[in-house]
Amino acid sequence: MARPAPRDLGRDGDARGPAAARRGGQSHLPSGGGARGVRGHPHAHPRGGGRTVVAQEADPPRVEALKRLLPGPQAYRSYISKWIVNVNRSCIDCGICAEVCPFGVHERKEGFLHLSLPKSQRCIGEACETQPFYCVKHCPVDAISIERNPLADLLGNPRWTNDLIMSTWVMSETGRPPERGLEYRVGRAGGGFDSLDFDFPSPGRSFDPPSLEDISTAIPLNRRGHGAQIEIPIPWYGGGMSFGSVSVQVMLARAIAAKAWNTFTSTGEGGYPDELVPYADHIITQVATGMFGVREETVQRARVVEIKYAQGAKPGLGGHLLGDKNTPVVAKMRETVAGTSLFSPFPFHSVYSVEDHRKHVDWIRAMNPRALVSAKVSTPTDVDMVAVGCYHAGVNIVHLDGGYGGTGAAPDISKKNIAMPIEFAIPKVHKFLEKEGIRDEVVLMASGGIRSAWDAAKAIALGADGVILGTAELISVGCVLCGNCESGRGCPWGITTTDPELSELIAPEWGAQRISNTYRAWQLQIREILARFDLDSIRDLRGRTDLLVRDPSSNGGLTPGGAPKW
Repeated sequence: MARPAPRDLGRDGDARGPAAARRGGQSHLPSGGGARGVRGHPHAHPRGGGRTVVAQEADPPRVEALKRLLPGPQAYRSYISKWIVNVNRSCIDCGICAEVCPFGVHERKEGFLHLSLPKSQRCIGEACETQPFYCVKHCPVDAISIERNPLADLLGNPRWTNDLIMSTWVMSETGRPPERGLEYRVGRAGGGFDSLDFDFPSPGRSFDPPSLEDISTAIPLNRRGHGAQIEIPIPWYGGGMSFGSVSVQVMLARAIAAKAWNTFTSTGEGGYPDELVPYADHIITQVATGMFGVREETVQRARVVEIKYAQGAKPGLGGHLLGDKNTPVVAKMRETVAGTSLFSPFPFHSVYSVEDHRKHVDWIRAMNPRALVSAKVSTPTDVDMVAVGCYHAGVNIVHLDGGYGGTGAAPDISKKNIAMPIEFAIPKVHKFLEKEGIRDEVVLMASGGIRSAWDAAKAIALGADGVILGTAELISVGCVLCGNCESGRGCPWGITTTDPELSELIAPEWGAQRISNTYRAWQLQIREILARFDLDSIRDLRGRTDLLVRDPSSNGGLTPGGAPKW
Protein backbone atom coordinates (compact mmCIF):
# COMPACT_ATOMS: atom_id res chain seq x y z
CA MET A 1 0.00 0.00 0.00
CA ALA A 2 1.46 3.34 -1.03
CA ARG A 3 1.83 6.13 1.46
CA PRO A 4 -0.59 9.01 0.79
CA ALA A 5 0.60 12.02 -1.13
CA PRO A 6 1.52 15.16 0.84
CA ARG A 7 -1.55 17.17 1.83
CA ASP A 8 -2.34 20.56 3.22
CA LEU A 9 -2.66 19.86 6.91
CA GLY A 10 -4.83 21.79 9.33
CA ARG A 11 -3.97 22.53 12.93
CA ASP A 12 -5.05 19.04 13.96
CA GLY A 13 -3.53 17.18 11.05
CA ASP A 14 -6.66 16.93 8.91
CA ALA A 15 -6.34 16.64 5.15
CA ARG A 16 -7.64 19.55 3.12
CA GLY A 17 -6.34 18.84 -0.37
CA PRO A 18 -3.00 18.93 -2.19
CA ALA A 19 -0.38 21.03 -0.48
CA ALA A 20 2.11 21.83 -3.22
CA ALA A 21 -0.25 23.59 -5.62
CA ARG A 22 -1.98 25.74 -3.00
CA ARG A 23 0.98 26.61 -0.82
CA GLY A 24 3.59 26.91 -3.52
CA GLY A 25 6.20 25.46 -1.20
CA GLN A 26 8.94 23.07 -2.22
CA SER A 27 8.46 19.54 -0.92
CA HIS A 28 11.45 17.99 0.81
CA LEU A 29 9.82 14.58 0.98
CA PRO A 30 10.89 11.80 -1.41
CA SER A 31 9.53 12.13 -4.93
CA GLY A 32 6.17 10.53 -5.47
CA GLY A 33 4.74 12.19 -2.39
CA GLY A 34 6.62 10.21 0.22
CA ALA A 35 5.59 6.80 -1.08
CA ARG A 36 5.43 4.08 1.52
CA GLY A 37 7.89 1.94 -0.39
CA VAL A 38 11.13 3.43 -1.71
CA ARG A 39 11.81 0.95 -4.52
CA GLY A 40 10.75 3.53 -7.11
CA HIS A 41 12.79 6.37 -5.65
CA PRO A 42 15.27 7.67 -8.25
CA HIS A 43 18.15 7.35 -5.78
CA ALA A 44 17.16 4.00 -4.31
CA HIS A 45 19.64 1.17 -4.66
CA PRO A 46 20.10 -2.27 -3.12
CA ARG A 47 22.84 -2.90 -0.62
CA GLY A 48 23.88 -6.01 1.19
CA GLY A 49 21.41 -8.87 1.08
CA GLY A 50 18.68 -7.10 -0.85
CA ARG A 51 18.45 -4.13 1.50
CA THR A 52 17.06 -1.10 -0.33
CA VAL A 53 17.78 2.37 1.00
CA VAL A 54 17.68 5.90 -0.30
CA ALA A 55 21.11 7.27 -1.09
CA GLN A 56 21.88 10.14 1.27
CA GLU A 57 24.45 12.76 0.36
CA ALA A 58 23.89 14.80 3.54
CA ASP A 59 23.42 17.90 1.41
CA PRO A 60 23.43 20.78 3.95
CA PRO A 61 20.64 22.91 2.41
CA ARG A 62 18.39 19.88 1.97
CA VAL A 63 18.94 18.64 5.51
CA GLU A 64 18.57 22.12 7.00
CA ALA A 65 15.25 22.47 5.19
CA LEU A 66 13.84 19.72 7.38
CA LYS A 67 13.76 22.16 10.31
CA ARG A 68 11.15 24.18 8.46
CA LEU A 69 7.53 23.39 9.15
CA LEU A 70 6.47 21.02 6.39
CA PRO A 71 3.69 18.44 6.45
CA GLY A 72 4.75 14.90 7.31
CA PRO A 73 1.89 12.85 5.81
CA GLN A 74 0.38 10.28 8.12
CA ALA A 75 1.09 6.59 7.71
CA TYR A 76 -2.54 5.63 7.27
CA ARG A 77 -5.07 6.59 4.61
CA SER A 78 -7.81 7.00 7.21
CA TYR A 79 -7.01 9.24 10.15
CA ILE A 80 -7.41 7.40 13.46
CA SER A 81 -9.62 9.76 15.43
CA LYS A 82 -10.70 9.55 19.05
CA TRP A 83 -14.35 10.06 18.15
CA ILE A 84 -16.56 8.99 15.26
CA VAL A 85 -19.21 11.44 14.04
CA ASN A 86 -22.03 9.61 12.30
CA VAL A 87 -24.64 11.26 10.06
CA ASN A 88 -27.47 8.95 9.03
CA ARG A 89 -29.67 9.02 5.93
CA SER A 90 -32.31 11.20 7.53
CA CYS A 91 -29.98 14.20 7.11
CA ILE A 92 -31.67 16.95 5.08
CA ASP A 93 -28.41 18.86 4.40
CA CYS A 94 -29.73 21.96 6.14
CA GLY A 95 -26.20 22.99 7.12
CA ILE A 96 -27.03 24.01 10.69
CA CYS A 97 -24.30 21.70 12.02
CA ALA A 98 -21.72 23.39 9.79
CA GLU A 99 -22.85 26.80 11.03
CA VAL A 100 -22.66 26.00 14.75
CA CYS A 101 -19.52 23.80 14.90
CA PRO A 102 -16.47 26.00 15.56
CA PHE A 103 -14.03 23.18 14.81
CA GLY A 104 -14.93 22.47 11.19
CA VAL A 105 -16.21 18.95 11.77
CA HIS A 106 -19.12 19.63 9.43
CA GLU A 107 -18.58 21.49 6.18
CA ARG A 108 -20.46 22.35 3.02
CA LYS A 109 -18.02 23.04 0.22
CA GLU A 110 -18.80 25.96 -2.05
CA GLY A 111 -20.90 24.92 -5.00
CA PHE A 112 -22.02 21.64 -3.44
CA LEU A 113 -25.58 20.83 -2.41
CA HIS A 114 -24.73 18.12 0.11
CA LEU A 115 -22.54 18.42 3.19
CA SER A 116 -19.12 16.80 3.17
CA LEU A 117 -18.47 13.73 5.27
CA PRO A 118 -17.79 14.74 8.89
CA LYS A 119 -14.14 15.24 9.82
CA SER A 120 -14.21 13.14 12.97
CA GLN A 121 -10.59 13.91 13.85
CA ARG A 122 -11.60 17.51 14.65
CA CYS A 123 -14.37 16.53 17.07
CA ILE A 124 -13.81 16.97 20.82
CA GLY A 125 -16.51 14.46 21.70
CA GLU A 126 -17.90 14.43 25.24
CA ALA A 127 -16.39 17.81 26.05
CA CYS A 128 -18.79 19.35 23.54
CA GLU A 129 -22.00 18.04 25.12
CA THR A 130 -22.38 20.96 27.52
CA GLN A 131 -21.45 23.60 24.94
CA PRO A 132 -23.95 25.76 23.05
CA PHE A 133 -22.48 24.59 19.73
CA TYR A 134 -23.12 20.85 20.31
CA CYS A 135 -24.19 19.70 16.84
CA VAL A 136 -26.22 16.71 18.04
CA LYS A 137 -28.69 18.96 19.87
CA HIS A 138 -28.95 21.43 16.98
CA CYS A 139 -29.80 18.84 14.32
CA PRO A 140 -33.55 19.23 13.54
CA VAL A 141 -33.92 15.58 12.41
CA ASP A 142 -31.63 13.89 14.97
CA ALA A 143 -29.37 12.65 12.19
CA ILE A 144 -26.08 13.14 14.08
CA SER A 145 -24.55 10.85 16.69
CA ILE A 146 -21.09 10.81 18.25
CA GLU A 147 -19.40 7.71 19.64
CA ARG A 148 -15.94 6.71 20.77
CA ASN A 149 -13.76 5.14 18.10
CA PRO A 150 -13.17 1.51 19.17
CA LEU A 151 -9.98 1.43 17.09
CA ALA A 152 -8.57 4.36 19.06
CA ASP A 153 -9.50 2.65 22.32
CA LEU A 154 -7.34 -0.32 21.33
CA LEU A 155 -4.25 1.87 21.07
CA GLY A 156 -1.70 2.17 23.83
CA ASN A 157 -1.75 1.46 27.55
CA PRO A 158 -2.11 3.50 30.75
CA ARG A 159 1.40 4.92 30.36
CA TRP A 160 1.42 5.49 26.61
CA THR A 161 -2.26 6.33 26.22
CA ASN A 162 -4.12 6.50 22.94
CA ASP A 163 -4.26 10.28 23.39
CA LEU A 164 -0.47 10.50 23.71
CA ILE A 165 0.04 8.29 20.66
CA MET A 166 -2.44 10.18 18.47
CA SER A 167 -1.20 13.58 19.64
CA THR A 168 2.37 12.53 18.77
CA TRP A 169 1.12 11.67 15.28
CA VAL A 170 -0.50 15.12 15.05
CA MET A 171 2.75 16.80 16.14
CA SER A 172 4.78 14.78 13.64
CA GLU A 173 2.42 15.89 10.86
CA THR A 174 1.97 19.55 11.76
CA GLY A 175 4.91 20.58 13.96
CA ARG A 176 2.46 21.84 16.60
CA PRO A 177 0.64 20.27 19.54
CA PRO A 178 -3.03 19.48 18.97
CA GLU A 179 -5.33 22.38 19.79
CA ARG A 180 -8.11 20.38 21.39
CA GLY A 181 -9.59 16.99 22.16
CA LEU A 182 -6.33 15.11 22.84
CA GLU A 183 -4.40 14.92 26.12
CA TYR A 184 -0.84 15.39 24.90
CA ARG A 185 0.87 16.20 28.22
CA VAL A 186 0.37 13.18 30.50
CA GLY A 187 -0.91 9.62 30.53
CA ARG A 188 -3.10 7.70 32.95
CA ALA A 189 -0.52 5.59 34.77
CA GLY A 190 -1.45 6.97 38.18
CA GLY A 191 2.16 7.70 39.11
CA GLY A 192 5.48 8.86 37.75
CA PHE A 193 5.40 12.02 35.67
CA ASP A 194 1.61 11.69 35.49
CA SER A 195 1.34 12.61 39.17
CA LEU A 196 3.63 15.63 38.84
CA ASP A 197 2.36 19.00 37.73
CA PHE A 198 3.90 22.42 37.31
CA ASP A 199 2.81 25.01 39.85
CA PHE A 200 2.44 27.87 37.40
CA PRO A 201 2.15 31.42 38.70
CA SER A 202 -1.01 33.26 37.74
CA PRO A 203 -1.00 35.28 35.65
CA GLY A 204 2.04 34.15 33.66
CA ARG A 205 3.93 35.91 30.95
CA SER A 206 1.91 36.05 27.73
CA PHE A 207 2.88 33.68 24.94
CA ASP A 208 4.12 36.24 22.46
CA PRO A 209 5.83 34.27 19.65
CA PRO A 210 8.74 36.72 19.18
CA SER A 211 9.59 36.52 22.87
CA LEU A 212 9.31 32.73 22.81
CA GLU A 213 11.99 32.64 20.12
CA ASP A 214 14.33 34.44 22.52
CA ILE A 215 14.05 31.65 25.12
CA SER A 216 17.07 29.36 24.89
CA THR A 217 16.58 25.59 24.85
CA ALA A 218 20.27 24.82 24.30
CA ILE A 219 22.31 22.65 26.67
CA PRO A 220 26.03 21.75 26.78
CA LEU A 221 27.21 18.15 26.60
CA ASN A 222 30.55 18.82 28.28
CA ARG A 223 30.83 20.69 31.58
CA ARG A 224 34.44 19.82 32.23
CA GLY A 225 37.13 22.37 31.56
CA HIS A 226 38.79 20.31 28.84
CA GLY A 227 37.74 18.40 25.77
CA ALA A 228 35.37 19.33 22.97
CA GLN A 229 32.79 21.93 23.96
CA ILE A 230 29.63 20.64 22.27
CA GLU A 231 26.27 22.34 22.66
CA ILE A 232 22.95 21.13 21.23
CA PRO A 233 20.07 23.57 20.57
CA ILE A 234 17.37 21.36 22.09
CA PRO A 235 17.60 19.53 25.44
CA TRP A 236 17.35 16.02 24.01
CA TYR A 237 18.87 13.59 21.56
CA GLY A 238 17.99 10.15 20.22
CA GLY A 239 18.73 7.06 22.29
CA GLY A 240 20.43 3.84 21.23
CA MET A 241 18.54 1.70 18.72
CA SER A 242 20.74 -0.88 17.10
CA PHE A 243 20.79 -2.13 13.54
CA GLY A 244 18.94 -5.37 14.08
CA SER A 245 16.42 -3.91 16.46
CA VAL A 246 15.35 -1.28 13.90
CA SER A 247 15.76 -1.01 10.15
CA VAL A 248 18.52 1.00 8.52
CA GLN A 249 15.79 3.23 7.05
CA VAL A 250 14.68 4.21 10.55
CA MET A 251 18.30 4.76 11.60
CA LEU A 252 18.70 7.07 8.61
CA ALA A 253 15.51 8.96 9.42
CA ARG A 254 16.74 9.59 12.96
CA ALA A 255 20.20 10.62 11.72
CA ILE A 256 18.80 13.06 9.15
CA ALA A 257 16.58 14.68 11.78
CA ALA A 258 19.51 14.86 14.22
CA LYS A 259 21.65 16.61 11.61
CA ALA A 260 18.85 19.04 10.77
CA TRP A 261 18.58 20.04 14.45
CA ASN A 262 22.32 19.82 15.17
CA THR A 263 21.76 17.22 17.85
CA PHE A 264 22.61 13.49 18.05
CA THR A 265 21.23 10.00 17.68
CA SER A 266 22.83 6.76 18.87
CA THR A 267 23.70 3.61 16.93
CA GLY A 268 22.86 1.25 19.77
CA GLU A 269 25.08 -1.81 20.13
CA GLY A 270 24.53 -3.40 16.72
CA GLY A 271 27.25 -1.67 14.74
CA TYR A 272 27.56 1.34 12.46
CA PRO A 273 25.98 0.88 8.99
CA ASP A 274 27.82 2.60 6.16
CA GLU A 275 24.67 4.53 5.29
CA LEU A 276 25.14 6.60 8.46
CA VAL A 277 28.67 7.77 7.62
CA PRO A 278 27.53 11.07 5.97
CA TYR A 279 25.94 11.97 9.32
CA ALA A 280 28.93 10.96 11.46
CA ASP A 281 29.10 14.30 13.28
CA HIS A 282 25.63 13.61 14.69
CA ILE A 283 25.98 9.90 15.47
CA ILE A 284 26.78 8.59 18.95
CA THR A 285 28.65 5.30 18.75
CA GLN A 286 27.61 2.89 21.48
CA VAL A 287 30.02 0.36 22.96
CA ALA A 288 28.00 -2.30 24.77
CA THR A 289 28.82 -5.51 26.60
CA GLY A 290 28.49 -7.75 23.54
CA MET A 291 30.89 -5.53 21.56
CA PHE A 292 28.80 -6.24 18.46
CA GLY A 293 29.94 -4.16 15.52
CA VAL A 294 32.46 -2.20 17.60
CA ARG A 295 35.44 -1.28 15.46
CA GLU A 296 38.26 1.17 15.89
CA GLU A 297 37.19 3.21 12.87
CA THR A 298 33.62 3.62 14.15
CA VAL A 299 34.89 4.85 17.51
CA GLN A 300 37.31 7.22 15.82
CA ARG A 301 34.67 8.93 13.70
CA ALA A 302 32.34 9.71 16.64
CA ARG A 303 32.12 13.01 18.51
CA VAL A 304 30.40 11.20 21.40
CA VAL A 305 30.97 7.57 22.44
CA GLU A 306 28.53 5.92 24.83
CA ILE A 307 29.56 3.00 27.03
CA LYS A 308 26.43 1.02 27.80
CA TYR A 309 26.76 -0.69 31.17
CA ALA A 310 23.08 -1.41 31.74
CA GLN A 311 19.59 -0.77 30.40
CA GLY A 312 16.73 0.38 32.57
CA ALA A 313 14.16 -1.93 30.98
CA LYS A 314 16.25 -4.99 31.86
CA PRO A 315 18.92 -4.27 34.49
CA GLY A 316 21.05 -7.30 35.21
CA LEU A 317 20.58 -8.53 31.64
CA GLY A 318 22.47 -7.76 28.46
CA GLY A 319 21.07 -6.88 25.07
CA HIS A 320 18.81 -9.34 23.25
CA LEU A 321 18.36 -9.93 19.52
CA LEU A 322 16.26 -12.96 18.71
CA GLY A 323 17.17 -15.23 15.81
CA ASP A 324 14.42 -14.20 13.39
CA LYS A 325 15.76 -10.64 13.32
CA ASN A 326 19.39 -11.73 12.92
CA THR A 327 19.26 -11.64 9.13
CA PRO A 328 22.38 -12.22 6.98
CA VAL A 329 22.98 -8.46 6.75
CA VAL A 330 22.70 -8.03 10.52
CA ALA A 331 24.88 -11.09 11.13
CA LYS A 332 27.58 -9.68 8.85
CA MET A 333 27.55 -6.38 10.74
CA ARG A 334 27.72 -8.14 14.11
CA GLU A 335 30.14 -10.84 12.91
CA THR A 336 27.84 -13.66 14.00
CA VAL A 337 25.93 -16.55 12.43
CA ALA A 338 22.64 -15.57 10.78
CA GLY A 339 19.49 -16.92 12.39
CA THR A 340 20.98 -17.37 15.85
CA SER A 341 19.70 -15.44 18.86
CA LEU A 342 22.24 -13.03 20.29
CA PHE A 343 22.47 -12.35 24.01
CA SER A 344 25.00 -9.83 25.27
CA PRO A 345 26.52 -10.54 28.68
CA PHE A 346 25.37 -8.27 31.47
CA PRO A 347 28.74 -6.96 32.66
CA PHE A 348 31.78 -5.98 30.69
CA HIS A 349 34.04 -8.81 31.77
CA SER A 350 36.89 -6.33 31.94
CA VAL A 351 35.06 -3.87 34.22
CA TYR A 352 34.36 -4.78 37.84
CA SER A 353 35.40 -1.60 39.69
CA VAL A 354 35.65 2.15 39.33
CA GLU A 355 39.32 1.68 38.46
CA ASP A 356 38.37 -0.69 35.65
CA HIS A 357 35.76 1.83 34.56
CA ARG A 358 38.49 4.47 34.34
CA LYS A 359 40.61 2.17 32.18
CA HIS A 360 37.61 1.61 29.93
CA VAL A 361 37.16 5.36 29.45
CA ASP A 362 40.90 5.76 28.81
CA TRP A 363 40.70 2.98 26.20
CA ILE A 364 38.02 4.95 24.32
CA ARG A 365 40.03 8.16 24.54
CA ALA A 366 43.18 6.42 23.35
CA MET A 367 41.33 5.60 20.14
CA ASN A 368 39.57 8.96 19.87
CA PRO A 369 41.00 11.77 22.03
CA ARG A 370 38.43 14.30 20.76
CA ALA A 371 35.36 12.27 21.75
CA LEU A 372 33.14 13.00 24.71
CA VAL A 373 32.36 9.86 26.71
CA SER A 374 28.93 8.97 28.04
CA ALA A 375 28.15 6.17 30.49
CA LYS A 376 24.69 4.62 30.23
CA VAL A 377 23.60 3.05 33.50
CA SER A 378 20.32 1.76 34.89
CA THR A 379 18.81 3.03 38.13
CA PRO A 380 19.56 0.71 41.07
CA THR A 381 19.02 1.91 44.62
CA ASP A 382 22.62 3.12 44.82
CA VAL A 383 22.46 4.94 41.50
CA ASP A 384 23.84 8.08 43.18
CA MET A 385 27.07 6.24 44.00
CA VAL A 386 27.20 4.86 40.47
CA ALA A 387 26.96 8.40 39.07
CA VAL A 388 29.79 9.64 41.29
CA GLY A 389 31.89 6.68 40.18
CA CYS A 390 31.23 7.61 36.57
CA TYR A 391 32.39 11.15 37.22
CA HIS A 392 35.64 10.00 38.81
CA ALA A 393 36.17 7.61 35.90
CA GLY A 394 36.30 10.66 33.65
CA VAL A 395 33.02 10.55 31.74
CA ASN A 396 31.39 13.71 30.44
CA ILE A 397 27.79 12.49 30.39
CA VAL A 398 26.00 10.26 32.89
CA HIS A 399 23.01 8.70 31.14
CA LEU A 400 20.39 7.46 33.62
CA ASP A 401 18.03 4.93 32.03
CA GLY A 402 14.91 4.37 34.12
CA GLY A 403 12.63 1.39 34.33
CA TYR A 404 9.99 2.59 31.86
CA GLY A 405 12.14 2.10 28.76
CA GLY A 406 10.25 0.97 25.69
CA THR A 407 12.39 -1.87 24.32
CA GLY A 408 10.35 -4.67 22.80
CA ALA A 409 13.00 -7.34 23.42
CA ALA A 410 13.24 -7.30 27.21
CA PRO A 411 11.64 -10.18 29.15
CA ASP A 412 8.22 -9.24 30.48
CA ILE A 413 9.30 -10.00 34.04
CA SER A 414 11.93 -7.26 33.95
CA LYS A 415 10.07 -4.51 32.08
CA LYS A 416 9.09 -1.75 34.50
CA ASN A 417 9.58 -4.10 37.47
CA ILE A 418 13.25 -3.87 38.48
CA ALA A 419 14.90 -0.51 37.86
CA MET A 420 14.03 2.56 39.91
CA PRO A 421 11.51 4.86 38.19
CA ILE A 422 13.37 7.67 36.51
CA GLU A 423 11.49 10.40 38.41
CA PHE A 424 13.02 9.09 41.66
CA ALA A 425 16.51 8.49 40.27
CA ILE A 426 17.01 11.97 38.81
CA PRO A 427 16.67 14.05 42.01
CA LYS A 428 18.60 11.44 44.00
CA VAL A 429 21.59 11.69 41.68
CA HIS A 430 21.28 15.46 41.20
CA LYS A 431 21.30 16.18 44.93
CA PHE A 432 24.15 13.77 45.65
CA LEU A 433 26.31 15.29 42.93
CA GLU A 434 25.56 18.73 44.39
CA LYS A 435 26.54 17.48 47.84
CA GLU A 436 29.81 16.19 46.41
CA GLY A 437 30.46 19.56 44.76
CA ILE A 438 30.69 18.14 41.25
CA ARG A 439 27.22 18.75 39.82
CA ASP A 440 28.39 21.45 37.43
CA GLU A 441 31.19 19.25 36.08
CA VAL A 442 29.02 16.49 34.65
CA VAL A 443 26.03 16.40 32.30
CA LEU A 444 23.09 14.35 33.54
CA MET A 445 20.80 12.94 30.83
CA ALA A 446 17.67 10.92 31.58
CA SER A 447 15.72 8.35 29.59
CA GLY A 448 13.22 5.57 30.13
CA GLY A 449 9.69 6.94 30.05
CA ILE A 450 10.00 10.35 28.36
CA ARG A 451 6.79 10.52 26.34
CA SER A 452 6.14 14.22 25.88
CA ALA A 453 7.70 17.66 26.10
CA TRP A 454 6.06 17.98 29.50
CA ASP A 455 7.81 14.83 30.71
CA ALA A 456 11.08 16.31 29.44
CA ALA A 457 10.48 19.58 31.28
CA LYS A 458 9.59 17.74 34.50
CA ALA A 459 12.75 15.61 34.25
CA ILE A 460 14.83 18.76 33.91
CA ALA A 461 13.04 20.41 36.82
CA LEU A 462 13.90 17.33 38.90
CA GLY A 463 17.60 17.81 38.17
CA ALA A 464 18.51 16.45 34.73
CA ASP A 465 20.28 18.60 32.14
CA GLY A 466 18.34 16.99 29.31
CA VAL A 467 16.58 13.85 28.17
CA ILE A 468 17.05 11.05 25.65
CA LEU A 469 14.23 9.89 23.39
CA GLY A 470 13.34 6.45 22.09
CA THR A 471 9.72 5.34 21.79
CA ALA A 472 8.52 8.90 21.10
CA GLU A 473 10.57 8.97 17.89
CA LEU A 474 9.25 5.58 16.78
CA ILE A 475 5.67 6.69 17.35
CA SER A 476 6.43 9.75 15.22
CA VAL A 477 7.14 7.44 12.27
CA GLY A 478 3.98 5.39 12.77
CA CYS A 479 4.51 2.99 15.68
CA VAL A 480 1.21 1.83 17.20
CA LEU A 481 2.81 0.25 20.28
CA CYS A 482 1.63 -3.24 19.36
CA GLY A 483 4.62 -4.86 21.13
CA ASN A 484 5.62 -7.14 18.24
CA CYS A 485 9.14 -5.68 18.00
CA GLU A 486 10.90 -8.95 18.80
CA SER A 487 8.57 -11.52 17.26
CA GLY A 488 9.05 -13.21 13.90
CA ARG A 489 9.97 -10.79 11.13
CA GLY A 490 9.43 -7.90 13.51
CA CYS A 491 7.33 -4.79 13.06
CA PRO A 492 4.60 -5.01 10.40
CA TRP A 493 5.00 -1.25 9.85
CA GLY A 494 8.65 -1.55 8.84
CA ILE A 495 10.07 0.19 11.91
CA THR A 496 11.59 -2.37 14.30
CA THR A 497 12.49 -4.92 11.65
CA THR A 498 15.37 -5.87 9.38
CA ASP A 499 13.23 -7.89 6.99
CA PRO A 500 14.21 -6.71 3.47
CA GLU A 501 10.59 -6.28 2.38
CA LEU A 502 9.12 -4.79 5.55
CA SER A 503 12.02 -2.34 5.88
CA GLU A 504 11.02 -0.75 2.58
CA LEU A 505 7.80 0.54 4.15
CA ILE A 506 9.72 3.49 5.64
CA ALA A 507 11.16 6.24 3.45
CA PRO A 508 14.04 7.87 5.40
CA GLU A 509 13.27 11.48 4.49
CA TRP A 510 9.57 10.99 5.26
CA GLY A 511 10.53 9.66 8.69
CA ALA A 512 13.06 12.44 9.21
CA GLN A 513 10.46 15.11 8.45
CA ARG A 514 8.03 13.64 10.97
CA ILE A 515 10.68 13.37 13.69
CA SER A 516 11.78 16.93 12.92
CA ASN A 517 8.19 18.16 13.21
CA THR A 518 7.89 16.44 16.59
CA TYR A 519 11.08 18.16 17.74
CA ARG A 520 9.62 21.50 16.65
CA ALA A 521 6.38 20.90 18.58
CA TRP A 522 8.30 19.85 21.69
CA GLN A 523 10.56 22.90 21.54
CA LEU A 524 7.49 25.16 21.33
CA GLN A 525 5.96 23.53 24.40
CA ILE A 526 9.23 23.74 26.36
CA ARG A 527 9.45 27.45 25.58
CA GLU A 528 5.85 28.02 26.64
CA ILE A 529 6.51 26.30 29.98
CA LEU A 530 9.62 28.43 30.53
CA ALA A 531 7.71 31.57 29.56
CA ARG A 532 5.07 30.91 32.19
CA PHE A 533 7.81 30.85 34.83
CA ASP A 534 9.53 33.91 33.35
CA LEU A 535 12.67 31.85 32.68
CA ASP A 536 14.93 32.77 29.78
CA SER A 537 16.76 29.46 29.41
CA ILE A 538 16.14 25.75 29.88
CA ARG A 539 19.26 25.73 32.07
CA ASP A 540 17.41 27.88 34.60
CA LEU A 541 14.82 25.11 35.02
CA ARG A 542 17.33 22.46 36.13
CA GLY A 543 16.74 21.28 39.68
CA ARG A 544 13.78 23.62 40.27
CA THR A 545 11.72 21.11 42.22
CA ASP A 546 10.02 24.07 43.88
CA LEU A 547 8.16 24.59 40.61
CA LEU A 548 6.62 21.11 40.79
CA VAL A 549 3.72 19.83 42.85
CA ARG A 550 2.94 16.18 43.45
CA ASP A 551 -0.75 15.46 43.20
CA PRO A 552 -1.95 11.90 42.51
CA SER A 553 -5.27 13.28 41.31
CA SER A 554 -3.62 15.73 38.94
CA ASN A 555 -4.44 15.46 35.27
CA GLY A 556 -1.36 17.34 34.17
CA GLY A 557 -3.02 20.72 34.53
CA LEU A 558 -5.87 19.82 32.18
CA THR A 559 -9.61 19.63 32.39
CA PRO A 560 -11.24 16.40 31.12
CA GLY A 561 -11.92 18.01 27.77
CA GLY A 562 -8.25 18.68 27.18
CA ALA A 563 -8.38 22.45 27.70
CA PRO A 564 -5.74 23.98 29.99
CA LYS A 565 -6.95 25.14 33.41
CA TRP A 566 -5.14 28.43 33.09
